[in-house]
Amino acid sequence: MIAAAQNTTSETPVQWFAMSATFRREIKARALLEAAGIECFIPMRYMPVTKRNGHKVKELVPAVHNLIFVRARREDIQVIKTDIPYLQWLTRPCDGKNVPIIVPDNEMEQFIKVTKDCNEQLVYLRPDEIDLKKGTPVRILGGPFNGVSGTFIKVRGHRSRRVVVMLQGIIGVAMA
Repeated sequence: MIAAAQNTTSETPVQWFAMSATFRREIKARALLEAAGIECFIPMRYMPVTKRNGHKVKELVPAVHNLIFVRARREDIQVIKTDIPYLQWLTRPCDGKNVPIIVPDNEMEQFIKVTKDCNEQLVYLRPDEIDLKKGTPVRILGGPFNGVSGTFIKVRGHRSRRVVVMLQGIIGVAMA
């Protein structure tokens, strides 16, 4: 563990990576990553009331299936991927190659701050559902989302405008 903490010029920094756990195995991947000492995050939400064994229950499930954010060095993730074959990099094209998507720490902090409480009023949006050209940048002052920056826009399918926190090209979350 001590050798891992030392940072040499050949090592990459610890970063947030957007990844996919195929076939809805993100919870299983999270358990394996956490057992290996790797930080990860899955945005969760409560499903509407359903009946199970004759009882009404709310179930905590991933808000976006197959999506998991992993915070580690790229080399460490590559090693752990040998034990978790269904954990895949989410990539984007760059200079003719597909490169893993890295989420800046400040964007990830805001995204976690907004989504960690599993609020039922949050709306998760695909990048193509958000037109940020129309929005006004805002920063929330006060309340549980104090300090969060986002964009104030009209979200399709909702009456009022909402503040959207966006992870560029991955996902956006709209809050009332």
